[in-house]
Amino acid sequence: MVDKLAGANLSEADLRQFETEGYLIVRGLFAADEVEALRRNFAEMHAQRSIPGCFEALPIEEARRQGSILKAYPRMMHPHRVNRLSMDYMLDPRVMDILAALLGEEPIAAQSMFYWKPPGAEGQALHQDNFYLKVEPGTCIAAWTAIDDADEENGGLFVVPKSQHEPIQCPHRADPSQSFTVDEVDVPEGLTPMPTTLKAGDVLFFNGSVIHGSYPNRSKDRFRRAFICHYAGESAEKIGKWYSPLYNRQGEIVEREDNAGSGPCGTEFAATGPH
Repeated sequence: MVDKLAGANLSEADLRQFETEGYLIVRGLFAADEVEALRRNFAEMHAQRSIPGCFEALPIEEARRQGSILKAYPRMMHPHRVNRLSMDYMLDPRVMDILAALLGEEPIAAQSMFYWKPPGAEGQALHQDNFYLKVEPGTCIAAWTAIDDADEENGGLFVVPKSQHEPIQCPHRADPSQSFTVDEVDVPEGLTPMPTTLKAGDVLFFNGSVIHGSYPNRSKDRFRRAFICHYAGESAEKIGKWYSPLYNRQGEIVEREDNAGSGPCGTEFAATGPH
């Protein structure tokens, strides 16, 4: 176990917030110049139009013909595997120290993603991350870094406080006019989705069982870009096969068993790639 406050710049109140509500917002973790470096980095990657294993973007006109601007701005999956800056930010010591405090043990990194969410883009239906990552024992934690200010107008994230105590649900099909992903879970009785309002450089950390999602970007001209990474504790023994290799904070590969379990849905929602 690690000292929960050593090096993490968190208070006891921060730890209580995460333990009781399932999430924590750390304001201003990344400075404006660091956020701008990420923004430029991903714009340069996007300008390539396609990077095998990471993303493939359609021309804007074709994406509009097909009914979704996100096809011109698809999420980038595992950019840390092809881009050094993505790896550096995924393993940033400030993030890793906070994760160690929240987990009570050293974290291991499993995934990175970059979301563009331009004006008019669909949202992402409510879901639970560990349905996909399948970390056992324990769960995953997300670190959701705002690259733009994110609020209700431009499709900022909603979380359901205290839902970290809920079991992983078998999802139903989402409304495709509202969500670019197909899975959706229900909000448990007595709980309520809450919008998070983030400034660029803020990082939202949340438990892998926390129900969360977003609505469409209804702004006229505001992107809602985000760099999102998932982690597990070093005591995890299994994780879904789409997330290996894993990395410790030194950037060294660590091995874990592939989790072949089918989860609460059996094979109905069998994963065909990373979440």
